[in-house]
Amino acid sequence: MKHERSDANPTPEAPASVGKAAFFDVDGTLISTNVVHAYGYYAMNEGSYSGIARRTFSTLVQLPLFGALNLVDRKIFNEYFYRQYAGLTEDRLMTLNQNLFDDVIKPAIFPRAQDLIDQARRAGCKVVLVTGALDFTMRPLAKHLGADDLIANRMQFVGGKATGKVIPPIIEGANKADVIRQYCESNTISLMKSYAYSDSASDYAMLTVVGRPTAVNPDLRLRAIARSYNWPVLDLR
Repeated sequence: MKHERSDANPTPEAPASVGKAAFFDVDGTLISTNVVHAYGYYAMNEGSYSGIARRTFSTLVQLPLFGALNLVDRKIFNEYFYRQYAGLTEDRLMTLNQNLFDDVIKPAIFPRAQDLIDQARRAGCKVVLVTGALDFTMRPLAKHLGADDLIANRMQFVGGKATGKVIPPIIEGANKADVIRQYCESNTISLMKSYAYSDSASDYAMLTVVGRPTAVNPDLRLRAIARSYNWPVLDLR
């Protein structure tokens, strides 16, 4: 695991009454896939040929729009993107999530991701995944990596079918910082002693809310920010 500063990795400390945590973004940080890949898998395994064709075509046509919205505003991207799930049955999604993990997500885990999580655990950190992906998609990954908790978006279901709406608050950008702050307050965890890891400048708020931020596989903007603040930079690939 390549790094530019040694304090990017959690180090053992004396026990304290107030705990600490390591908060990990997922897409691009721990795995090379993203929410579009996950939806594509669900769409390709919907069940009916007509449904598969319609959803696959719709996804391919909208890929440029997804990319543009993701760059401009993560909140708008999430609200728009998750509309694609409307009509998919809850039972089918819950049945496919383990297959999705085995076929798509597990092979995409970065080689050094587990090492970093294991280091955090040895240092006494509570391991928490914080992601804009859907909770049922991320549960098998959280279990595989040994995470203690998962903070993720939750799809609204009515009558056993997805509405395409995410239950607020949408986990993205500044909201990630808010949910991390609330999590620490609820679990007697020190923000200043805690770590946060992300690959994207869109997670700037998440990184600055803790005392020990780290850029992981950073995009160009985050790499520049990390250098200006002298944050550790890791490459898990």
